Amino acid sequence: MKKLAIVITHPIQYYAPVFKLLHERQKINIRVFYTWGEGGAQKFDPGFGKNISWDIPLLEGYPYEWLRNISADPGSHHSKGIDNPDLINQINTWKPDAVLVYGWFYKSHRKALKYFKGRVPVIFRGDSTLLDDTGGIKSLLRSLFLKRVYRHVDYALYTGSNNKAYFKKCGLKETQLFFAPHAVDNDRFAADRADEALALRNQLGIAQDEKLLLFAGKFENKKNPLLLIEAFINIKEPGTHLLFAGNGILEIELKNKANQHKNIHFIDFQNQLYMPVVYQACDIFCLPSKGPGETWGLAINEAMACGKAILISNKVGAGTDLVKATENGLIFNAGDAADLKIKLKTLLLHNKTALFTMGQHSKQIIAEWSFNKQVEAIEQLVDKCNSKANR
Repeated sequence: MKKLAIVITHPIQYYAPVFKLLHERQKINIRVFYTWGEGGAQKFDPGFGKNISWDIPLLEGYPYEWLRNISADPGSHHSKGIDNPDLINQINTWKPDAVLVYGWFYKSHRKALKYFKGRVPVIFRGDSTLLDDTGGIKSLLRSLFLKRVYRHVDYALYTGSNNKAYFKKCGLKETQLFFAPHAVDNDRFAADRADEALALRNQLGIAQDEKLLLFAGKFENKKNPLLLIEAFINIKEPGTHLLFAGNGILEIELKNKANQHKNIHFIDFQNQLYMPVVYQACDIFCLPSKGPGETWGLAINEAMACGKAILISNKVGAGTDLVKATENGLIFNAGDAADLKIKLKTLLLHNKTALFTMGQHSKQIIAEWSFNKQVEAIEQLVDKCNSKANR
């Protein structure tokens, strides 16, 4: 079997299952090199304001190595936070036929791109978009810089339409781009948790015939939960509730705004095993992000796998591919309170049967955005790399 070395900062709930599946299928031989070091297995997440340790196994079912990280301030929050003097040697010792690097921002990841270019095929995975590109000289200079970075990439695995447009602007050709959809564990989120979802609604005092709007994620400016709470309060639609699931810097401000409103609820950050219950308890999921940096929004995949109607801003990267107007949700203009109110009221005026039908459309759409599809794309690309090398 051909050997693929995978370079990534730390175990991530959206990628570890991909690595496990790649290993199980035995079409290619993989080894994952974690560049953060062992400290990356449990890390402080400033967005949630707490240490996060996922309650699903992220290091089981595939081979991996921890790399020594000598950064004085290790982490993924700055470019010098990943500094691995042994990276090249450890990968070379394994003798891969191709290298897959997740993200170029970190010192050691750029080093890997530059070193392996021309030695073995270099594959890149990232999910950047042009959604926050405002033009001007700063944008031009960044574009020139990125074109230099991507000269060291042979192929890129794009996550969706917005990501593909970004890669093309950065100088990659159509023949270098391969679709590997951004995905979550659709089966785990779709598994029936109706009894637990009903128990959560009862705990919050939400009747079965009432509608529940959900925001789940970090309470931070980028995700703009304040715009959502203000729109919901202003609409004053009877028989509706809003649930915020998460934590973050805006928590106190959000709770102060909700103080006089008994139909606005809060629960703390919920780990992976319980999140399907939270999604299944709601009727509509909303991600009102204004950016910058909402490159995809995998919570959209999760909510759609649970069969929910979707409301998102046009700064959420997933929207172009996943949200079909009038079919499974609506998209509003980011930061536009009036547009959000119109779109939110439109959805809240739907009866629960209509919202359920929209949720079923969500399930049908997201079925094609799976770990299996992502794994197949990686396998096919590695095979293509080696077929080309053997000509």
